[in-house]
Amino acid sequence: MLEQTAPDNLHLSESISPMATFPVLNITPPARERRHHDKPLLGITFCFDLDGTLVDTAPDLVRVTDYVIAMEGLPPTNFASARKDVGYGSRALIYNACRRAGYTLDEERFLVLQKIFLEHYAETICEKSILFPGVYETLKSLKKAGAALNVCTNKPGYLARPLIKELGLSFLFNRIIGGDEVPFSKPHQSHVFMAAGVPNRSKTIIMVGDSYPDIRSGHNAGVPTILMRYGYSTIKPHKLRPTIALDHFREIPHVIGLL
Repeated sequence: MLEQTAPDNLHLSESISPMATFPVLNITPPARERRHHDKPLLGITFCFDLDGTLVDTAPDLVRVTDYVIAMEGLPPTNFASARKDVGYGSRALIYNACRRAGYTLDEERFLVLQKIFLEHYAETICEKSILFPGVYETLKSLKKAGAALNVCTNKPGYLARPLIKELGLSFLFNRIIGGDEVPFSKPHQSHVFMAAGVPNRSKTIIMVGDSYPDIRSGHNAGVPTILMRYGYSTIKPHKLRPTIALDHFREIPHVIGLL
């Protein structure tokens, strides 16, 4: 199903070989902006997913999951299994943790636990969350080169902004747009455009993420996509069909010319 919806011209090899040949999408900055030799990325706008792309939030999200299921007398859940649920939100984290423990949770009780989950997570949002390797240095480098940086996340904005502030990244971003702040969140293209600060594809935009909503939103917006393979997606990269898939965040500046 994913392969039927993704544009054929965005399907590339999973690995980036020095000998690989990539279709080239025009991301050359406008002529008036090429004058700024010290700002070679002027005119390029990045939209970054947050969880699983910039920040490894799984340790905190699983910690809070353990906190709420303990109220049901359940032991800590399996971290590796719970990590796969991170991209699907608190409902998946709580329900699946209970399921793994052989415990049935009704909807009424779930809503109580979800409220506690969100409150506790907001209060302790950055106890164990860390930036993925190379994120801080690469973001600084991109911004120094003139690129506009934004966050396009399905995480609620009231949670995304404090997390980004705690990690010392706020000064790098022009906009941080959460999933609760748009009429339609990813994979809808309007979320990408709102994060980029444009009503439609009127700027050079690159969408960077780790999962289906990120890559699909880029496809829907008609913009190049970069998939970070270290994230939380349970779907194989070749099925997501990004423009390029990378293993390390610090590789991003080196592939911009290939998009």
